[in-house]
Amino acid sequence: MNRKTLVLATAIGLLAPVLAGCGDTGGGSGGDAIAVGTTDRFIVSKEEPAPVDPAYAYGVDTWNILRQTVQTLLIQPRGDGEPVPEAAESCGFTDSGNERYSCTLREGLKFSDGTPLTAADVKFSIERALSIQADSGVFALLSTIDTVETKGDREVIFHLKSSDATFPYKLATPVAGILSEEKYDKDKLRAGFDVDGSGPYTFETEVEEGELVRATFAKNPSYKGSLEVGNEKVEMVSFESAEAMGEALENEDIHVMTRSMSPDQIRGLGNANEGTIDLVESPGLEIRYLAFNIEAPSVETKAVRQAMAQIINRSELVAKVYGSQAEPLYSLVPATVTGHSNAFFNKYGDPDVSKARRLLEKAGIATPVKMTMHYTTDHYGPATKAEFEQLSKQLNDSGLFQTDIKGAAWDTFRPDGQKGKFDVYGMGWFPDYPDADAFLAPFLDEDNFLNSSYANKEIRKELIPKSRRQADRLSAADSLNAIQDIVAEDVPVLPLWQGKQYIAARDDVTGTAYLVNSSSLLQLWELGRGVSG
Repeated sequence: MNRKTLVLATAIGLLAPVLAGCGDTGGGSGGDAIAVGTTDRFIVSKEEPAPVDPAYAYGVDTWNILRQTVQTLLIQPRGDGEPVPEAAESCGFTDSGNERYSCTLREGLKFSDGTPLTAADVKFSIERALSIQADSGVFALLSTIDTVETKGDREVIFHLKSSDATFPYKLATPVAGILSEEKYDKDKLRAGFDVDGSGPYTFETEVEEGELVRATFAKNPSYKGSLEVGNEKVEMVSFESAEAMGEALENEDIHVMTRSMSPDQIRGLGNANEGTIDLVESPGLEIRYLAFNIEAPSVETKAVRQAMAQIINRSELVAKVYGSQAEPLYSLVPATVTGHSNAFFNKYGDPDVSKARRLLEKAGIATPVKMTMHYTTDHYGPATKAEFEQLSKQLNDSGLFQTDIKGAAWDTFRPDGQKGKFDVYGMGWFPDYPDADAFLAPFLDEDNFLNSSYANKEIRKELIPKSRRQADRLSAADSLNAIQDIVAEDVPVLPLWQGKQYIAARDDVTGTAYLVNSSSLLQLWELGRGVSG
């Protein structure tokens, strides 16, 4: 029988399965490979020659590969919460100012080829990412590091430039993955899809014309860490569409369907009363937003961006495109994260065309304001086009804007956005870690993810550093709220909605309640085999 599994967040950092299907709270013994479907595309191109190099990769798609294969000192625990030791035996701040952080490695760590893993490899990997400074911007996660010191083969000490209570979370991200100097060059990225690490799985690929179409994760016999691996092998299969992925699940060609499912698929599986497929719903921290090139003539005037914020009806947008699968968002920080404020609602209130018109008139902006809004056709799910059709309609119906929309594949869309080729474009964000800092600094700090020219001195020099000094994140709320208020005033980005997470699986697959963490990263080691029915 088909059943819907709900994973509810009782608090940020604690996920608990409430209604489970067939044993989907634990792993099982491995047998044949468990096949996992995705619509993510993995492409080697001139713009992105090294998509799975930890010093470059900065997306939930490529991090899903690295999370299984490259070990980090710390890791987000099952059910989330503060990071716990993984390659490390222990880690912690050794001073009262949160500026010196020390880790001791587990004994006997090895890379998958059997060579020893030591503190020198950790130092090499961190310094490599900081030295290369890839244009993806992922190195910025490590930007508070001043120097890395080693003592013997097992102790690593990080000396920070300034206090950073979020630093343990950053050490749990793939950019801090531990690499071998024998496999990776210090000064350049590793092209292609090869990955060598010490994580729970080894990695083999099937590539067609520069695109990864199938990946095999085999249990790593040399792995020594905190994770219990519930299977011997997992295959990840990339599909061109959610429909093709759904058909493969129905035909038992795959066993699990992950991102991105269509809203119709989710509704259909959620309403079904019979069958052998389980739908798993869990809270998510994924957000969607509009990004602006604030140097582009159409949106360089703040009043234009403010007028868009005043017109867009998030509730209507969500209701017409995503239904109960998403919620309106009035800040970059999701509602379930400590430090969230409804900054945009507090400033703009309900949608109001008259107020928008006054904003434009006061700034001397002629109407209708003409612009093209860009979206990606293959990265955030099949409903993205419908979402942008609704956004364009809302703006055009106001009489104040004349917009059209244009889609592009992710492998060109992402670099074009970074190069400033779009005035307005749609982006999504899956947090690097479950903290408000992970929703603010990547967009607003130096070396930001968007390569945006927006720079607010108060945010960068005062508020972000101040918020990071607070180990108690509730104590950081004033600084975090002030940042969100400034964003609502200046509108360098415009938050739209916050989504839930969904996967679907054959009912003989176990471990599905913990397959996806709150940052939407796959934890393939949780999967196992049970009994159908």
